[in-house]
Amino acid sequence: MTRIVAGTAGGRVLEVPVRGTRPTSDRVREAVFSRLEHQGSVDGAHVLDLYAGSGALALEAMSRGADDATLVDAARAAVEVCRRNVRALGLTRVRVAQQPAERFVREVPSRPWDLVFLDPPYDVAASELVQVLGHLAQPGALAPEAVVVVERRARDAEPSWPGGLGLVARKDYGETAVYYLEPFAGADEGDDGVPGADASAAGSVPTGS
Repeated sequence: MTRIVAGTAGGRVLEVPVRGTRPTSDRVREAVFSRLEHQGSVDGAHVLDLYAGSGALALEAMSRGADDATLVDAARAAVEVCRRNVRALGLTRVRVAQQPAERFVREVPSRPWDLVFLDPPYDVAASELVQVLGHLAQPGALAPEAVVVVERRARDAEPSWPGGLGLVARKDYGETAVYYLEPFAGADEGDDGVPGADASAAGSVPTGS
C-alpha cells in the first residue's frame, strides 16, 4: 500500500498502476523528503515528476508545501491513475501529461523547475536517462538552486551524468540508490546542443543509508 507520508494529505492512500510501475517505498520517500525539506527544496517549489507512475513523489511534494507540480508518464494507465490520485487528494495546481519523458523535456519550460524527480522503471536504459537529464541541463530548464533526484537499482552501474549537472550525494536504501544532482555553471555543450557527459564534475560522493 502506498500512502502520502506527511503534510496536508499525510496518511492518504494512493492508487498504484496494476503493472509497469515500481512505486517508491514509503521509507525511501520519507528519507528523500527529510533531506529535501532540511535544505529548503520543497516549500514553494515548481515540481516536475518524470516517469510519474502513481505520482507519489510529486504529490508528496505538494502535500508538503510545493507550489505546483507536473506529472509526466508515457503510459495511459499511469496517467489515469495520477489523475484519480490528484482528484482524490483534492489538490490544485497539479498538471498531468501523457508523454514520453525524453520528449517532454525537449521544450524549455516557461518557469525553470526547482525540484525534479526521475524514478524510471529499472529496465529503462541508462542512455535514455542520460538523454533526459541532458535536456534538463539546458539553459533555462532548471532554477539555479534546483535539485534533481534520480532513483536507480543500487547494484546497477552509476549513470554518466551529463555536463551541466553535478552529483552532490548518493544514498542507498536496500535495492534502491538515490542520487541527488544540482546544476552548475560553465558546462560545455555537445555537438547536438545538449550538454555532454562530464563524469569529473561530480567529485567525491558520500554514500550510505
